Amino acid sequence: MDMITHEIGRIYPVALTIAGSDSGGGAGIQADLKTFAALQVHGTVALTSITAQNTYEVTMVQDISPDMVEEQVRVVYRDLGIDAAKSGMLHTTEIIDAVSKVLNEYSFPYVLDPVMIAKSGAKLLMDEAIEALIDKLFPRASIVTPNRFEAERIVGYKIDSISDAEKALEDIIGLGPEAVVIKGGHIEGEYSIDIFYDGKSIEYFKAPRIESRTTHGTGCSFSAAITAFLARGYSLRESVENAKRFITISIAYGLELGRGSGPVNPMAYIFNEASRIQVLEELYRFVKRLSRLEWIGNLIPEVGMNITYSTPYPMNINDIAAFPGRIRYSDGLIYSYPRFGVSRHLSRYILKLRELGSYVRAAINIRYVDEAIGALKSLGYKIGFYDRRLEPDEVKRVEGRTIEWGVYEAYKDAGGPPDVIYHLGDWGKEPMIVLLSEDLDSLYNMVSGLEGIYI
Repeated sequence: MDMITHEIGRIYPVALTIAGSDSGGGAGIQADLKTFAALQVHGTVALTSITAQNTYEVTMVQDISPDMVEEQVRVVYRDLGIDAAKSGMLHTTEIIDAVSKVLNEYSFPYVLDPVMIAKSGAKLLMDEAIEALIDKLFPRASIVTPNRFEAERIVGYKIDSISDAEKALEDIIGLGPEAVVIKGGHIEGEYSIDIFYDGKSIEYFKAPRIESRTTHGTGCSFSAAITAFLARGYSLRESVENAKRFITISIAYGLELGRGSGPVNPMAYIFNEASRIQVLEELYRFVKRLSRLEWIGNLIPEVGMNITYSTPYPMNINDIAAFPGRIRYSDGLIYSYPRFGVSRHLSRYILKLRELGSYVRAAINIRYVDEAIGALKSLGYKIGFYDRRLEPDEVKRVEGRTIEWGVYEAYKDAGGPPDVIYHLGDWGKEPMIVLLSEDLDSLYNMVSGLEGIYI
């Protein structure tokens, strides 16, 4: 019989991972515990196997006794309670039998990540154990989270497209779980599309495909994120949607360690969220500091000026703060309190440069004068130029593509990430200089260095 843990006053969610250990720290229980912590859930463990592995190989596997696996779950539940659990590496039929036995004693939500093969290609589930996994644990699962290759092994046919994945969803949910999400990382296309099905409707959660070698632990962290959100009381659908956002930033800002696939970075999410208030406050203090420069009004273009500052790990414009309505001048700077997501123009400079490998976080657009480019160059800043008159028609026709194209052209012109990007305008477009920096103090120094030009 389930213990009602909330009656004793526990308010901090508890999640359990039933999985193997990765000595390289990128996958398994290590990835799960980092994910739980990042999502404000206390993580507990029932260890199933110890692996000797790094970013490119698994050299040994030693299984924990099935009785010990069972007992770990029971003692955690008896004392701490469990709001949601997940399983990852379940190496043998005997371990699967033990997990099935103990999970059927309780009714908390259970996420089944059918881990079969490591990123290095090593088998983490014995061939003879696959049927046991399907027969014993799929009917207990709240949701099953296979990637393309795991789903193919489960359904027995190739999955080469979204339509193939949709058919597989129907077949997998027929095996007993409440819901299924087939992860789209291994299905070709411009976007990585995770497809969710709860037996009633199909939903698609997509993100731009990230070309990255930091993908070790992707499946573990994704299923752990679903588990964490379930433990916090979210629905299955909401948990998958939130986990998709979480894993996307974890991959985009993964850790380039080792000779193989580097680990994802579950902490990128928490660093981003924790920085938001600080970003707004620092940006507001920065513009007040600028306002004390007597000549600051001479910097402002006809279209107005803006300043952007991003979180440490920006994924889109909602991670970049700026001033609504831009900054103008009338006997002093006129501006409002900064907000996130209000400057598509300057934000695209930051996002494109981050995509190109720069660590830029801050940007300001200023009025173009010829002397400013020479002064910035003499101060040692790397200058990039693009000619708006050469913009291809196919770029002009797509909203937002002009900046992406221009930044890339300036990147090539500068021979790497530029500190300054400028253009000379076009029909109806004012010439402009954009100053870029990794932090606001450095940006202030760039502006200050122009005093003799704009005074």
